Amino acid sequence: MHALTPQQILTAWEAGLGQHPVERALTILLHASDGESGRALAELSLGERDRRLLHVREQTFGRALDAYAECGACAERLEFSLTTDSIRFHADKPASNGRLRVDEVELGLRPPDSNDLIALRSCTDAESARVRLIERCIVEPMKDGKAIAAGALPANVVAFAAARMTELDPQAEVLIDLCCPACKASQQILFDVPAFFWSEIAACAKRLLREIHLLARAYCWRESDILAMSAWRRQCYLAMVQE
Repeated sequence: MHALTPQQILTAWEAGLGQHPVERALTILLHASDGESGRALAELSLGERDRRLLHVREQTFGRALDAYAECGACAERLEFSLTTDSIRFHADKPASNGRLRVDEVELGLRPPDSNDLIALRSCTDAESARVRLIERCIVEPMKDGKAIAAGALPANVVAFAAARMTELDPQAEVLIDLCCPACKASQQILFDVPAFFWSEIAACAKRLLREIHLLARAYCWRESDILAMSAWRRQCYLAMVQE
C-alpha cells in the first residue's frame, strides 16, 4: 500500500461519489494497492482493511488526525486529536477463525469482511443487521454432534459469538473515550476509519479541482500537468495568480 497521488485522490473520489461507504473503502484501497484485486481486498477482515486504510492515510496526509463528535447529552461539539498509531492495533498475526463451545453447541467463527457488510444493505434495522452478520460469520454450528442452522442457535450462543468476533479482529472496532467539557458527560464513540478518511479525500479532491481551475484559466495548462506538480509548486503559482 502506498500514498495516494493527487490524480488518484481525484479518481478515487469521483468513483466513490455514487458508491456505498463499504465500496468506497475498497475503492481507496484499490487505488493505493500494488496490484491486488478488488475481490482480494473485499475478502480482507474489516480490521485488516482498516489497518491498511490507516497506513494509506498516514502516507497520504500524515499521522495526525483532527476530528470532532457531538455530545450525546447536550449536543456540544467535541473536538479531539489522535494519531494513526494511537488507534492502530499491532496484531502479531492477521485476524483468523476461532472455535468455541457454549453449553452443548460448538461452532466455528470467522471475522467479518466487506462482502458481509455489503450483504447487510437490505436489512431494515440495526438489530436485524447485527444478527445477520453474526449468522454469516458462524461456521459449521453443531448441537449434540449434529449440524444445525446458524439462525436456529440460542440467543445466548449468538451473544457469546458476537463478543468473540471483536476479540478475533480488534482493529474492526475503534472506540474513543471522550468527556464533554460543557456538561461533563463521559461517552464512548466509534471512530469510523473509512468514513473519516473518505471525508478527507473529498475535501482534498475539491481543493485540487479549484487549484486546477485557477491555474488552467491563468496559464492554459492541462489538468495532468498541474497535478504532476508538487503541492509546493502549485501553491507558488496560485499565490502569483491571486496577487
